[in-house]
This record gives sequence, C-alpha cells and structure tokens, in this order.
Amino acid sequence: MQKRCARNRKRSKRRAIYCPIHGCYLDSASPKHSLYVDSAQQLQARGVSRRSALMLVAQRGSIVVSGEWLEAFWCPQCKTIDWYHVRRIGDREYKLSPIPQGLWQQAVGVIDPQGNVSVSEFTKRHSRMVKFGGVKDFRFM
Repeated sequence: MQKRCARNRKRSKRRAIYCPIHGCYLDSASPKHSLYVDSAQQLQARGVSRRSALMLVAQRGSIVVSGEWLEAFWCPQCKTIDWYHVRRIGDREYKLSPIPQGLWQQAVGVIDPQGNVSVSEFTKRHSRMVKFGGVKDFRFM
C-alpha cells in the first residue's frame, strides 16, 4: 500500500496563490503575461550587477524576466477580478502585489488600461457609445 500512496503524491498540485486581503484561494482568470526588461536600470533593480546588465541589454536589446508575470485572479470573497504582479519566491511560493503603472508597459500581450495615447478623445467616446449619434456630433458652421 505504500507504493500506491507514493505514486499518488506525484500528481501536480494547484498553485498556492491566496488573496492578499482575505487569505482565500484565488482562481486564475487570465493567462500569464510575462514581463520583459529593456534597460540596464530595470535589470539592476532585479539584482543583476551593473556590468552584466549593460552587457545583456547591449547584446539582446530586451530580456524576458523569469519568475515574474502579470495575471488576473478571481476572488470568491470580493466577487471581483483583480490584476496582480506575481513573483515566484520559492518552489511553490508566490508573492502578489498591486501592479505599478509603469509595469504595464513591460508586459507582453497586455493592452494598456489607460488606452492608446495616439487615439483621440472623440474616437474613445464613440467607441463606448451604445447608440450611434451620426451627424449630430459634428458641428457645421
């Protein structure tokens, strides 16, 4: 019987990611969006020496950061989906933190929550409209 118990323990386990507010288990609501770094200062902030950081950025241009990503989670207590910056600390340990504004620009495959800066206010307003106003929005002289 010991062989059967040992065999069952090899199954993969759920990621132990808990709500920082309530402490309940969080369910993933999006794929992982990996982060990349394109400056030596960003690499130095993650613990890489200055010389190594400068060489890596000069060689590759941008580097994918391992062990860090952005992901949305559903909290059953809050009944909301929130985005978090997830860092892998140990083998099965993770640290969640709110996403700083500058980190959205370093994520792969994520749309900036503030929207595209090259799009005008007129276009943004009309994309959110339920009914089409047509010619009424244009002022003719």
